[in-house]
Amino acid sequence: MTLSTSTILYEKKDNVAYITLNRPDSLNALNRELSGGLVEAIEDFRDDPEMQLAVVTGAGGRAFSAGMDLKERASLDAAGDRRVGATTGLTWADRGVFKPIIAAIDGFCVAGGLEVSLQCDIRVATRKSQFGLPEPRWSILAGYGLHNLSRMVPLGEALYMQLTGRRIDSHRAYRIGLIQEVVEDRDALFKEVDRIAEEIKMCAPLAVQSIKRIVYQGRNLPVEYSMKLSGPIAQIVGGTEDAIEGPKAFSEKRKPQWKMR
Repeated sequence: MTLSTSTILYEKKDNVAYITLNRPDSLNALNRELSGGLVEAIEDFRDDPEMQLAVVTGAGGRAFSAGMDLKERASLDAAGDRRVGATTGLTWADRGVFKPIIAAIDGFCVAGGLEVSLQCDIRVATRKSQFGLPEPRWSILAGYGLHNLSRMVPLGEALYMQLTGRRIDSHRAYRIGLIQEVVEDRDALFKEVDRIAEEIKMCAPLAVQSIKRIVYQGRNLPVEYSMKLSGPIAQIVGGTEDAIEGPKAFSEKRKPQWKMR
C-alpha cells in the first residue's frame, strides 16, 4: 500500500504492521493530513489477512503525539472552517479493527495523542513519557479520552487528569493501569514491544481477534448479556481447523501451525 501522505510511515514486517506518526518537528501533532493517513493505514492493516497485529508509535523521540495541531485549528477557525477536529474518525473498534494494536510511547502522549494510544490495546512507554488531557486549558473538550479514560483507570485518576489538564509521568500512569510496561529508553521500548508482539503471534489469530471483539463489544453490557454475545463467536472459533490444531500441537509437543481457518 502507498499512503497519500508523508506524515505517516507504514511498514509491514513478519506479520506486523508498523505505523509511525511522522511530524517530529511538530511533536507529531495531529493535523488533518496525518489523521487521514492514520485512518488509511489502520484500515489497510485491518484488511490485510497477513497482518496479525500493529504497532503505533511516533517519530523523533520527543513525542508519541502532542494531540491536535492547534496552529492548524486556529488557522481553520480564522477561515470560518468549524468542522470537527483532527481526531475525527479514529474510533477503530467501530471500524471493525479487532486485530491487536500496541502503542509504543516515547515522550509526550497528550490530548489527541493520548486518545490515539487509548484506542490501542496495550501501551508500553519509556520512563520520560508524560500523559495528559490538557484540552480544557484551551476551552476544548476531549473526544475519545473524555468518554473512555474513566473506563480504563480509576474514576478519581481520570477526573484528576480531565479536570486539571495536568500531565502525569510514566510511573503514575503505570500504577493506575494506563500503561502496561515502563522501560528505560527508546531501544528498550522496541525490544519490549517486539517481545509482546511475538507472544501475541504465538496465539491463534482468529482466537485473538475474537477475544478483542467480545471484550470491546461486551464491556459495557451486564455479564449475562456479554456471555450471550460471546457464545456464537466461541462456537465459530471452536469449529475451525485451528481449534483442532491447537490441542494436537500441544499433545505432540510442537509449535502450532495456524491456518486462520
